[in-house]
Parts: sequence; structure tokens; C-alpha cells
Amino acid sequence: MNGFTTESHSQSPLALLQWYLDSGVDECISDDATDWFEVSAAARPQPAQTTPQPQAATPVRPAAGGATASPLLATDQIAATARDLVKDCKTLEELRQKIEEFDGCALKKTASKTVFSDGIPGSDLMLIGEAPGVEEDRQGKPFVGASGQLLDKMFAAIHRSRQENLYISNTLPWRPPGNRKPSDAELHICQPFLMKHIELAAPKVLVLLGGTAAGSLLDSKAGITRLRGKWHDVEIAGRKIPAMATYHPAYLLRQPQAKAQAWSDLQKIRDRLNELDG
Repeated sequence: MNGFTTESHSQSPLALLQWYLDSGVDECISDDATDWFEVSAAARPQPAQTTPQPQAATPVRPAAGGATASPLLATDQIAATARDLVKDCKTLEELRQKIEEFDGCALKKTASKTVFSDGIPGSDLMLIGEAPGVEEDRQGKPFVGASGQLLDKMFAAIHRSRQENLYISNTLPWRPPGNRKPSDAELHICQPFLMKHIELAAPKVLVLLGGTAAGSLLDSKAGITRLRGKWHDVEIAGRKIPAMATYHPAYLLRQPQAKAQAWSDLQKIRDRLNELDG
């Protein structure tokens, strides 16, 4: 059975067409087979041909001598600029002005003030802290917050004060954002300022408060617990200055059990000063 009856073959063409429509036939067909998948594929729009574009090479900034600049090389160059800036300074005030003119350290852009020093210039005892904090940045003086209050009490115990016979500065003159630890690059860039500061202040004894100050001036990666309590020599401009590393007052506020060790360090500092004065 093919679905067609004899009756359908005897109908008129118009009636037969109507019969096809009623049966759901709505397209004309030919006697030849057609691959409609091929026809559909041929009619489908082809994607546009694109030519791969060459990627632009990242520009490389050549350094002096044709070599590619490295962060270490850039830091060395900035530190050399700082050294040249202050090498001819003859007074502490001149040094302060040169540091304030310097724009090679990014910390200056975020700091409110340049924190240079406090106390009596020319004192035989000079303290070196780490970096300014919030209060120091606001007032422009080192050790004026809670750490500064403890510092004053510590050195009052060996008859020293910033009003009479004590001079104070920091490893860095500008506060790191968020009171974070200074980076090695920042310390390296600002070290010429610190070295010149000590040279002009010309103390008999240095006290290095905390691991950052001790590590920077003693060129050591050892922690403060290993460096404290013993004498070191810091050579500046051909002169060796005895230096004692001890805990930073901020550390003592967090770890008061270390105050006994700090007191031992202070006694050694007092005795050394007495020897030098005698």
C-alpha cells in the first residue's frame, strides 16, 4: 500500500492538488533526489577571514650603556643622587634643607612632614629610630607618641633627656603608609641622608633602636635579639663610632617582659659614656 487509491488517480488536477494540500503536502518535489543538508550548508554565511595582527612588543627602557634597567640599578642610581645632593653639606640645617628638596623617594609624596630630628645637636649620645609613625608625621618630630614617652623615661633613668643632652633621629625621614616596615629599597635610597646626619652630628655613642635601624647601620640581617646588648663599630667618614643596639620602645610596649634586657643595655650605654667623658 502506497497510500494512494485508484479514485485519487481519476480526479481532476485541481481536485488532486487540493487532496495533496489536505494531506499536508505543501512543497513541490522533483524526480531527482536533493541533498538539502548540502544546500543548507552552502547557504550558510561564511565567517569573515581575519588576518592575525602581530602583538605589539612591550617597550623596554634601556639603561645606561645599553643594558635593560633593573629595579636594583634604579635604586642604586637614586641613592647615588641622594649622596651627591648632601655630600657638601656643612651643617645640620643645610642637610635638612637638602633632604626636603629631594624627590627621589616615593615616601615623601605620602608623608605630611619631613621628620628630621629632635633634641640637642652636638650631644655625645645620638639615638637612631626606625621610621616616623602617625604622630611623628603629624608633628614633624621623632618619638612623640606613646613610644616617645617610654623612650624619655628610659633615658631619664641614665640622666639623659632631649632637652639637655640627647639627640634623636630616624633611619627614614618620612613615614611609610600604614606604618608598614620600610622596604630595603627605601632604606638604601635614604641611607646617604642618615650617614651624613650622623657625620654632622658627630656623637660619641650611637644607640640603634630596633631591628630596622640596627640592620641598616650594621649591615646585618640578624634579628635585634642577636644584635642587642653588645658593642659594634659604625664607621662614618673615616671615624669609628661605638654603637649599641637595643629594643625599640614600641616593642617594649608590646613585650614588657623585655624591659629587663633593655635596662641592661642602658646601663652599658651609661658606663661607656662615663668612660669616654673620663
